[in-house]
Amino acid sequence: MAPFLYHTNRKRHFLFLFSVFILSQSLPPMALANPLSPPSSCTKGPGPVIPATPLLSFLVRVQETALQTYGKSNFDPKHYVDLPLKSNLSTTVEAFDKLPKTEDGSVSVKDFEAFIGKYFNDAGDDVVYAEPLDFVPEPHGFLPKVENPEVRGWALEVHALWKNLSRKVSSSVLHHPELHTLLPLPRPVIIPGSRFTEVYYWDSYWVIRGLLASKMYETAKAIVTNLIFMLDTYGHVLNGARAYYTNRSQPPLLSAMVYEIYNRTGDVEFVKKSLPPLIKEYRYWNSDIHELIIRDAEQCNHFLNRYYAMWNKPRPESSTIDEELASKFLNDSEKQQFYRELASTAESGWDFSTRWMRNSSDFTTLSTTTILPVDLNIFILRMELDIAFLAKTVGENAITEDFLRASQNRRKAFSSIFWNENMGQWLDYWLNNGADCEEPQTWKAENQNQKVFASNFVPLWIDLFNSGHKKSSKLRPALCCWDCNLFNKFRPTMGFPKWLGTTSAYDS
Repeated sequence: MAPFLYHTNRKRHFLFLFSVFILSQSLPPMALANPLSPPSSCTKGPGPVIPATPLLSFLVRVQETALQTYGKSNFDPKHYVDLPLKSNLSTTVEAFDKLPKTEDGSVSVKDFEAFIGKYFNDAGDDVVYAEPLDFVPEPHGFLPKVENPEVRGWALEVHALWKNLSRKVSSSVLHHPELHTLLPLPRPVIIPGSRFTEVYYWDSYWVIRGLLASKMYETAKAIVTNLIFMLDTYGHVLNGARAYYTNRSQPPLLSAMVYEIYNRTGDVEFVKKSLPPLIKEYRYWNSDIHELIIRDAEQCNHFLNRYYAMWNKPRPESSTIDEELASKFLNDSEKQQFYRELASTAESGWDFSTRWMRNSSDFTTLSTTTILPVDLNIFILRMELDIAFLAKTVGENAITEDFLRASQNRRKAFSSIFWNENMGQWLDYWLNNGADCEEPQTWKAENQNQKVFASNFVPLWIDLFNSGHKKSSKLRPALCCWDCNLFNKFRPTMGFPKWLGTTSAYDS
């Protein structure tokens, strides 16, 4: 997810933040007394790596020089890998190599700024405003059940943000993609805002939910068209629409977007066009790097999934930061594994949480690739159910049967692999130490991560685990306790509108 660290206008971004907040927080204070000490990754070779483009490799050098020139104060590494070139790469590299440098390799501020001004356009110049054709100030039938005038006024103010955040890639990106790290998406997008001028994958799900409430159906379809473009071009939906995101995806919610749009519009042609790409994405998430086999206590094998980025170097958008974090490792293989864990954690959308660490006080113990996450597997279960429904809608009954069967098998795994009866929650599962990923691993109760995170309750998002489910009586006390603690902990920093009332009113 695009981090919101740099967003300062709370009122402007409140709805978006609040929508994703439930899925982005961990609660270490509620952890059990004996936290799990998870094992190292199962063995499966060094893993795939998608090579960086020459432009991206060069911009990382520019980023490193900028850090040496300006220092850490107010330094944003992403800015330098987002800079569009004014002329061809070879000319720019030649000029960069001729910059006078001091003994420590730094360049004077004057020389560096002159170089940037001469050879680069500003970051963000490669997107331009796009008027959303389906935007109206107050849509007919907008939020009909909202009667409070203050709340309704606030909702319309949030609705107006769609117009402010609508963009399309510039003609320069389309005609000269080699000069940009921004990808040449074919349709307009809704951007997060601030320093984030590109579309992001799982952010788009909540954007689309908002667009549908605003009755902006064509804008919502355009977002899906862009995500499918990435899927067709790169083999998976990227973390975001930048060249440095080609090595990883994000939580797979594309099928949920298609389902929500169809549910509002009844557009069968849209479903027909979307179904083959959705099946392609499903195969990507069930490829060998993402899929593992866990054998339960009844000797039944379950095919489950993990996050696993195709990258073992510093992430270009934060290369200088990643290199500093990895400096504690003494050999290259340890550094490469740490870099893969960083990128895989970014793929999870939870970048960064103690949920992924072996030692919650040591960031370098990230071990995301060793975890079978509850939320990822529920997203894939939702994908199976969505594809089954959408296939039935267009008369593809054989596909429907295949995906219903897959969903039934995955649902069983939630009872035997993730569910913890004592805690009344679904828990992430750590992989066994030194095991071969291609061989089934035997389920062990001690491999469940018995800490309380928002992700433990994500299965409630699916009707199968919601109302009337036999485990719901177990879930309610745990969820209520977690919810109240979360609200009281973060409410002072969230900028809640006055009409939400006081904490005591909420608790009552």
